[in-house]
Amino acid sequence: MRKPLSSAATPLTDTLSPSSIPLDQIGQTLASIYDDLVSEGVPEHLAALVRRVRQTDAEATAPHEPPPLVADGPVPRLALVVEDDPEIRALAETLLEETELDVVGCDSAEAALTVLQARGGDVALVFADVRLAGAMDGLQLARAVATLWPRARLVITSGHGIRRPDLPREAVFIAKPWRPLDVLVEAERATTDPAPPVT
Repeated sequence: MRKPLSSAATPLTDTLSPSSIPLDQIGQTLASIYDDLVSEGVPEHLAALVRRVRQTDAEATAPHEPPPLVADGPVPRLALVVEDDPEIRALAETLLEETELDVVGCDSAEAALTVLQARGGDVALVFADVRLAGAMDGLQLARAVATLWPRARLVITSGHGIRRPDLPREAVFIAKPWRPLDVLVEAERATTDPAPPVT
């Protein structure tokens, strides 16, 4: 049986002379026989050293979690302008750029769906013409948006009359030629009105 260690031992420094053994190495050795030392009574300053070494070892072997992602700010909301006429699309984009929304223009429903698939949760407003380039028209796009991205405000425009049953219940219709104020009002509603619940 080992003799109890005396608590009146000389205070430890960073290294012990003459062999200059680092304290951490001593602590590791003590940690390996810690249970025996505790049963025999270990001086408090040695116990503290052992605890420190064990804590350091645990931190070194613990898996490191990646730091939490910190956003630089809120993700900007989007207005999606879907219009195959370049001049009208450019006019609508310029108009909506005066709002707090970021604006993305598309000439087809297929291009709009690509944007929606990537950033659908950020889209606050879809402003779409009925006649578009591509296989889908604006009414088909409107139905897809109403079903898959119901939180986006849906505004359909056309130079031709549309029967109300052809539009999703949530959609707003603005006839061409539209007035800039009407478009801005819908953009304002898209950013201030509470989004409909997702059912």
